[in-house]
Amino acid sequence: MRASTVKEPLPLVKRTSRLLLALFFLACSAGGTWGASRLVYEIELPFEKGAAARAVLPGGEARELGRVVELPEQTRWPSYTASAWGRPGTVTASAVNAVHILMSIESGQGRTMSVLPRETIAPAAGPGAAIILDCAAGTSFFGAWAPPAGTRITVKGRDSEHPLEDRLPSKGETLVFKVYEEDISYMADFENRPGGRVIAWERGAARVIARVIRPLGGVGRFEGTMFQWRGRIRANHAGVIDISTSDYGTVGGFQIIPWDHALHSKEMQGAWGATQWMIIAPPDGKSMLGGTAPLFEGSLAPGPSKGERLWDLWSTYGRKSLVLARIGGGGWKLFPGASGKADDALMRVTHIRIYFPQSGELPSR
Repeated sequence: MRASTVKEPLPLVKRTSRLLLALFFLACSAGGTWGASRLVYEIELPFEKGAAARAVLPGGEARELGRVVELPEQTRWPSYTASAWGRPGTVTASAVNAVHILMSIESGQGRTMSVLPRETIAPAAGPGAAIILDCAAGTSFFGAWAPPAGTRITVKGRDSEHPLEDRLPSKGETLVFKVYEEDISYMADFENRPGGRVIAWERGAARVIARVIRPLGGVGRFEGTMFQWRGRIRANHAGVIDISTSDYGTVGGFQIIPWDHALHSKEMQGAWGATQWMIIAPPDGKSMLGGTAPLFEGSLAPGPSKGERLWDLWSTYGRKSLVLARIGGGGWKLFPGASGKADDALMRVTHIRIYFPQSGELPSR
């Protein structure tokens, strides 16, 4: 299905950026503990056709996220390579057009079940291996309330609740996604050059968490980007950060991947000869980077789409994924618009900045 082309107002992006920068500055100067792990909401997804999925806040307030229209008949094995870098019983990928759940790891490969919006498909899901919701791609369960990669999942029955196991839930059971905010960085900067630093900014400190071994230069036809706004996270999993550079309704974007994915995944071997992927490696040149926080587990998600609201102003804007760029070493600005396949569209991008979602009020001294 082709979505209509709608432009997100630039002033809103500018206001969002200024708000986030102000809040993050306060975070750096405030005393006390900020960002300690806390439950921000749960998602209840009944394994029953016609039942409503709900987001439930700690205080009990609930929001409907769509209704179940199809149930899976099987799981997918083997799934995509990076799915096995997650932890069984958790979300292994969060995107505007799919959420993948890692059921188990068998013979070194992941077995997954997916949740999809009715209006689109996701090749990684596999036929007959997904729960289908009637909400739109890029919104609701796949937008404002999307559970980040690493989110723990339990199965709740009539009288008990237990961790998700290697089997499809039974009719009448409910999948419960427990979405936490961890004590993580508030943003990350990428220097787009060979050897460039990837810097995680934390309250009162900064640290190098990776190095760029192949810089970014172009954009490609990553299909799910048609359901996300420009300069926003399209998808995040243990082996990728996918970012849209196109307006809603058109296709175009790029990906940041860990060297593990580029070295060991058959589906990613072409990344070494293309400009649409930035490849990064750990500072020590030997550790596993895929499936690790803060870039490839535990935080990033699509976030609220245009018009979506969370429980307050801070969460609505603080959890909205936002990616900025510096062109030719200039100031931070909205990411350049580019669609389709263009190998040199981003050659002048010298820096990339990703904000991590936050929804809690900042503490006073």
